[in-house]
Amino acid sequence: MSDLYRSALSARLAKLPPTLPDGDEEEEEESDSIGDLPGSGLGPPAMQIYHVHAIFERPARHPRLKPTKVPNPRFAPISASTYFEQALQVAVPTRGLDCRVYYTAAKQKDGTVMICHHGAGYSGLSFACFAKEVTEMTKGECGVLSIDARRHGKTTSTDSDDADFSIDVLVADFLAIVETIFPNPVSAPTLLFVGHSMGGSVITRTCPLLLEKKYRIAGVSVLDVVEGFSIEALPHMNSLLNARPDGFDSMEEAIEWHVTTNTIHNAASARVSIPAIIIHKEGSIPPYQWRTPLRSTAPYWLSWFQGLSKSFLSARTARLLVLAGTDRLDKELMIGQMQGKFQMVVVPGVGHMLHEDDPTRLAEIHVEFWKRNERVLVGVKKVGEL
Repeated sequence: MSDLYRSALSARLAKLPPTLPDGDEEEEEESDSIGDLPGSGLGPPAMQIYHVHAIFERPARHPRLKPTKVPNPRFAPISASTYFEQALQVAVPTRGLDCRVYYTAAKQKDGTVMICHHGAGYSGLSFACFAKEVTEMTKGECGVLSIDARRHGKTTSTDSDDADFSIDVLVADFLAIVETIFPNPVSAPTLLFVGHSMGGSVITRTCPLLLEKKYRIAGVSVLDVVEGFSIEALPHMNSLLNARPDGFDSMEEAIEWHVTTNTIHNAASARVSIPAIIIHKEGSIPPYQWRTPLRSTAPYWLSWFQGLSKSFLSARTARLLVLAGTDRLDKELMIGQMQGKFQMVVVPGVGHMLHEDDPTRLAEIHVEFWKRNERVLVGVKKVGEL
């Protein structure tokens, strides 16, 4: 167990950090919030040691009697319309889903599409700023498709029961979504998968299934999730997650909370992505609630991460691991790195939501990865022989 992890476990409850300086006085936060933990970029106070993500619902309590905050216009929502060309609902009847996807197609018919899968509690819009950077850097040669997983964002279930959130269900969903959007492997673009946290587990396990179906895959990229570190943190999650708010008085307050707690370092990204994970519930106190009740998925947390390192290292394509800190590597990945089985990049100055914190740097890393492995895919070598 790393020194940083020990520090995280022993961190005492403290007040959340103050809001961004703008001359306004901030209301006093509740005293059961966890203060900043030591170390480099592990994300928000309540989530610093948890790479299974960030937003889990706490047990119901009596609502706090507090004055309603006036919405801060500096944290007003921003439309995603300038980040993706299309927002589509894709019917996936075999999975009982009406799936929301955000898509900017590659300009060339034989181009590449990066397909992004978010972490638990987030949505496809967590990749909005990243997607815009990728399409601009590649001049449209590389497109980006970002999905909302089941029970997330604007994806809805057409079945009466969608409570099963095990890794096998998520993989089957993702596989069906890709096959629905690109039904013919021969005419489909080259695919490059990008998965954040829980999404990293999904893409690594889906990759071999799509390769068997003869889809062209240029690589898989896993963002800030490591099997050993994540599993080690699981027993401590409930106590940590209780530190987050029950909800918010406005969407602006929800966005502001994510920025001022360093859940997301980049306010512009938070203003695009957070509205998709918060829902307005008339009559609720507070009225803006978390959209995804992730505490109910606790029985499946272990399945998300168990075997992740093995599935990542055995993927028959180029492999990229992007981390916010080197302390996250487990033994299996350390050995794999020494053997040159994958490329690893550590991004300084970011937290767990690294693709939102620094979308420009993440886009640069992935465009470089795509260019190198796209050339491999067209005949220099077989994929994965880097």
